[in-house]
Amino acid sequence: MKKIAVVILNWNGVKLLEQFLPSVMSYSPEATIYLADNASTDSSIEFVKTNYPDIKIIQNEGNFGYAQGYNVALKDVEEPYFCLLNSDVEVTENWLKPILEIFEKEKNVAIIQPKILDFKNKSLFEYAGAAGGFIDKYGYPYCRGRIFETVEKDNGQYDDFYEIFWASGACFFIRKEVFNQLGGFDESFFAHQEEIDLCWRSKNAGYKTCYTFQSIIYHVGGATLKESNPKKTFLNFRNSLLMLVKNLPEGKILPIIFTRLFLDGIAGIQFILKGKLSHCWAIIKAHFHFYHLLNKYLKKRTNNQTESYFKTNSIVYNYFIKGGKVFEEN
Repeated sequence: MKKIAVVILNWNGVKLLEQFLPSVMSYSPEATIYLADNASTDSSIEFVKTNYPDIKIIQNEGNFGYAQGYNVALKDVEEPYFCLLNSDVEVTENWLKPILEIFEKEKNVAIIQPKILDFKNKSLFEYAGAAGGFIDKYGYPYCRGRIFETVEKDNGQYDDFYEIFWASGACFFIRKEVFNQLGGFDESFFAHQEEIDLCWRSKNAGYKTCYTFQSIIYHVGGATLKESNPKKTFLNFRNSLLMLVKNLPEGKILPIIFTRLFLDGIAGIQFILKGKLSHCWAIIKAHFHFYHLLNKYLKKRTNNQTESYFKTNSIVYNYFIKGGKVFEEN
């Protein structure tokens, strides 16, 4: 049995499979390739069966989103290391070798992210992950190589092996035993920030999440849910609040949540000023849904929350007030 399972979650993505499966099949001899299909109604399954008969197909019974879709599919995967790969990713030669070496050598590293560059402009880091992710004190995510709308050019500035806080769900490597120990992704998230939540829970359990530049992929980004979609705004704001309630250290929940709700309100006003009323309404709905789920999520807390979950107090303040546009300035 091979040690890595590359599992591609798909929903009506036959065009993406046609474009990106060739690189995965060409450059992944160390892995077993799986297609986890979320009940597609297009010709995805037929395309894979006809053109790539070696790919193992897992057919979920519904469109379960990213979190539940992977939780259900990975129950049938036996390889000790999982690679959860978006369908809009082009991989490169030898992309899996550095990952295998780290997993074999660094026993306390549970999660790994490769260097993620922009498929449309391969000299730039890609928005969703770049060179590894962090959050500030209030749960706002940012990356080495991308802070809010500022995306850096790859000049080798992040060519290292580096401990990060979260790894991008676009290409997410995790040990099977740790995934199962943590209970997988939080299925209530559906999509967006579930990988940050899982990395936070992994850190609380004593494991490390790391980035390596020696593995490189190119990600399209936004191919399944566009950046301008209000549903994405809803999921990001709601899920971020739920994640904070689950994982913040004891005694910090109330002050941080209250501050975060205030900052979310400012974001809503900015959307109004830009004429994006649907996104402001998405934030309002996210808050009401958060209140509805609050008691349930308080019960999900454990007793091992780490105090050292952030590198900077406020990435919002640093970026918009102090002008810290790149990682080194924060």
